[in-house]
Amino acid sequence: MERGCGLDVHQATVVACLLIVLQNGKVQKQVRTFGTTTRELLTLREWLLSEGCTHVAMESTGVYWKPVYAILEGALQIVVANAQHVKKVPGRKTDVKDAEWIADLLCHGLLRSSFVPPQPIRQLRDLTRYRRKLVESQSAERNRLLKLLETANIKLSSVASDVFGVSGRLMLKALAKGEATPQAMAELAKRRLRSKIPQLELALEGKMEEHHRFLLELQLQRLEAVEHDLTVLEQRLQEKLKPYAAPLALLQEIPGVDWTLSAVIIAELGVDMSVFQNVSQLASWAGVCPGNNESAGKRKSSRIPKGNVYLKTALVEAANSAAKAKGTYLRDKFYRLKARRGYKRAAVAIAHKILVSVYHMLSQQVSYNDLGDLYLDKLNKHHLTRNLVHRLERLGYTVTLTLEQKAA
Repeated sequence: MERGCGLDVHQATVVACLLIVLQNGKVQKQVRTFGTTTRELLTLREWLLSEGCTHVAMESTGVYWKPVYAILEGALQIVVANAQHVKKVPGRKTDVKDAEWIADLLCHGLLRSSFVPPQPIRQLRDLTRYRRKLVESQSAERNRLLKLLETANIKLSSVASDVFGVSGRLMLKALAKGEATPQAMAELAKRRLRSKIPQLELALEGKMEEHHRFLLELQLQRLEAVEHDLTVLEQRLQEKLKPYAAPLALLQEIPGVDWTLSAVIIAELGVDMSVFQNVSQLASWAGVCPGNNESAGKRKSSRIPKGNVYLKTALVEAANSAAKAKGTYLRDKFYRLKARRGYKRAAVAIAHKILVSVYHMLSQQVSYNDLGDLYLDKLNKHHLTRNLVHRLERLGYTVTLTLEQKAA
C-alpha cells in the first residue's frame, strides 16, 4: 500500500498520520490534527483525497469512531480495527505516535477490519438495541412497583398471575386514587380472575398511605410512557424490516426464534453471510463458540469469548425457548447436554447450533430442516439398545428382543 493514513480518534480531536511510500523506498510522513465537528471532518476527508490517500485505519473504541466513519464512508477504504490487535508496546505513548503506529500497520497490511454492516443494518441495530433498553426499563419499573405494593402489604401478586393485565391495571389505578374499598376493587376483576374475588378482597386490604399512592401513581405513568414508546418503536422497526421479509420468515422456522429474535439476528448479522469466512468465524465473533486453553497437552478451564453481547443474549434466549419445543432435535440435544454439562453450558451449545442454522439458511436461502427428537437415538441405536437391556436386567427382568418387520 503506497498511501495509507492512521487515525487516532478522540472525543474532541482526530490525529491523522499519512504515510506516503516514495519510489526510492523512503517513507514521507505528514501529521495533522483535526476537530471532530462535521466541518472539520469534511476538511479531513478533502485533505486525504487531495493527497491521493486510498486507505484509512482507526481503532473501534467507544462510539467516537462512528461519525468519522460516516463522513469517510464511500470516499476511502476504511479499516476499523480491533483495539486489542492494534495495541502497541507500552511506553512513550502520545496521540501522534498512536496514529503513526496505526498507519504503519495499515501500510504493511497487518490490520484486519472489523465487521461494519451497511447503513440500513446499522439503523436496524439502533432500533433493536434501543428496544432492548426500553424492555429492560419496563421490567425494572414493574419490579419497583411490585416492591412498593409489598411495602404497603398489598398481596395482589400472590393472587393474580399477571398484576399488569387488564384486571390488575384497574386495581392498581384504584389503589393509586385511594377512594375504593377492597371489596369494590376486587369486583374490578375480569374473566377467570373473578373466581378469586374472595382472595382478592383479602389481598387488597393493605396499609396504603398517601406516600404509597403518590409513588404508585408516578410509577404507573412511567410504565404507560415506556409502553407507548415501545409501541412506536416497534412500528418503526416493522417498517425498516419490510425489505428483509423473506429472511425474517426463514428465521422464524427455527424452534425458539420468534419475530423479535429474528429482528435482532438480522440487525446484528445482516443478511450477507459472505462477510464471514466460515461458520466457525461467525460463532467466534458472536461469542457462542467454546474457548481454547491448552498448554503442554493439558486442557484448562476456558470461558466462551465476549463476542457480540446483543446477538449472544438473543441466541441464548432462543435456546431456552427451543428447549421447551417438544418433538424437536434442539430440545432432545439440550437435555442430553444438560445432564452431562449443566444448564448454562447446554444453553450456550444450543445457541451455537441455532447460529449455525442461521448461517446456512441465510447463505443458501434454504428452509429449516428439523432432524426430530429421535435423530440422536438412531445415530447409535445398538449402543442405546444394549444400555436399556442392561438396565432392565438389573431390575430382574428377562429381555427378549424382536425386530419388527415393516410392511412394504
